[in-house]
Amino acid sequence: MILIGQYDSPFVRRVAIALRFYDMHYEHRPWSVFGDPEKIAPFNPLRRVPTLVLDSGESLIESGAILDHLDEVAGEKALIARSGDQRRHHLQLCALATGLGEKAVSLVYERVLHDHQSETWIARCRTQIGAVLTTLEAAREQVKTPFWFGAAPGHADIAVACMLRFIAEAHPGVFDPKAWPSLVAHAAACEALEHFQSVQQPFTIAAPRSDDDDTDADS
Repeated sequence: MILIGQYDSPFVRRVAIALRFYDMHYEHRPWSVFGDPEKIAPFNPLRRVPTLVLDSGESLIESGAILDHLDEVAGEKALIARSGDQRRHHLQLCALATGLGEKAVSLVYERVLHDHQSETWIARCRTQIGAVLTTLEAAREQVKTPFWFGAAPGHADIAVACMLRFIAEAHPGVFDPKAWPSLVAHAAACEALEHFQSVQQPFTIAAPRSDDDDTDADS
C-alpha cells in the first residue's frame, strides 16, 4: 500500500498511526496538496490527502473511508467496536474530532490564502473549536479507563490526539491547555506511545502555487 500525504496533516497522521497499530506495511509518499498537486492527481482527482493506494491499484480517499477499509481487513483486531452502542459512541467521538480538525485547517487557510481575512468566519471557527473541545473535555472526564474505551487506544483516541496536536501547533492562541486538562492528559498519554512517536512532523505552512489548490484536510 501507498499512503500519500504529509504527517503534519492530522488526517494523514491518524491513518498512518492506525496502519502501524494494525502492523500493515505501507510506503509513504509525503506529497503536499500545495507543492505536489499534480503528483497526487493520478491517484485522487480531488488532489487531497490522505489518499491510500491499495496493492490492487485502487485508491481510497478521506480518512474515515480509508479506516473503514482497514478495519474490515483487520477483523477482530479493529480499533473500534464492530456494532452496537459502543461503535456508535466511538464514531460520534471521531466525528467531533475530525470536525474539530477541519475547522482548525479552515482557520489556517483563512490566514494564508486570503489577503483580507473575514473576522466573522474566524470568530465562527473559533467558537466551533471551543465548543467541541469543551464537549470532548466533559466526555473524557467521565472515562476512568486509560483510553476512551478501555486499556488500549482506538480510533477515537487517535483522532482526538492528532487533532489536538495540530491545533496546539497551528493555533497556540486558540488552544489553552489549562481550559481542557483531561484532553491534555489524554493527548499526552497517546503521544507517549511508540506508534505516535514514529509518525511525527512539525506543522508548517507551505506557500500555495495557486488559489486553486485544496486544503490538506480530507473533507
